[in-house]
Amino acid sequence: MTKLDILVLAAHPDDAELGCSGTILSQVNKGYKVGIVDLTEGEMGTRGTPQLRLEEADKAANILGLSTRENLGFKDVFFEDDEEHRMRLIQVIRKYQPEVVLANAVTDRHPDHGKASSLATHACFMSGLRKVRTEQDGVEQKPWRPKNVYHYIQNNYIEPDFIVDITDHWERKVQSILAYQSQFFDPNSKEPESFISNPDFLPFIEARARDFGHRIMKTYGEGFTTERYIGVEDIFDLK
Repeated sequence: MTKLDILVLAAHPDDAELGCSGTILSQVNKGYKVGIVDLTEGEMGTRGTPQLRLEEADKAANILGLSTRENLGFKDVFFEDDEEHRMRLIQVIRKYQPEVVLANAVTDRHPDHGKASSLATHACFMSGLRKVRTEQDGVEQKPWRPKNVYHYIQNNYIEPDFIVDITDHWERKVQSILAYQSQFFDPNSKEPESFISNPDFLPFIEARARDFGHRIMKTYGEGFTTERYIGVEDIFDLK
């Protein structure tokens, strides 16, 4: 088992890269162990194939310096926030024992993002209940509840509760996104245009990051929402 400091949950390969890869890079640079668990293979996407998406996810993982990455193989579009999927995710949370979980946006253009957000919230709480029993390799797992669950902001604008400065990591964030070559604008591609392959999409991602950065007097930022109030011991910890 690789114990993680931060576990990032993503409905689809590339969700984490688009939503919070700057934060991942920032935390990895500080020495924290970060891993991504993708819920689906994105097989219902307009472009690419599941196998290609997995290869692209591995490439992005190397760029981000992840400690681990895995894919749960839930059915894209059709997975639900139900007992079956919660129990599978609880196994993952107990396996990696993260202190912090970063999850999909609480609501978004793609319904899977909101479902994945709700699934993460419920699984993180239930993972701490000792009477919810799970096993890994035939051994009963111990209860584990992350200290905090934060939700990254995706396509739809959501007012952030806090913003992470990712200015020093912007270029590698872009590299991690472009690892998904099948998904984004390619003038030579013969596949149908999708929402994210439109040539205006990546400039939109940069504009959002610049907007969040501007809010904290930095160049680039990533916004997050919280499930509860954040407590501080020293007011000077606030930037």
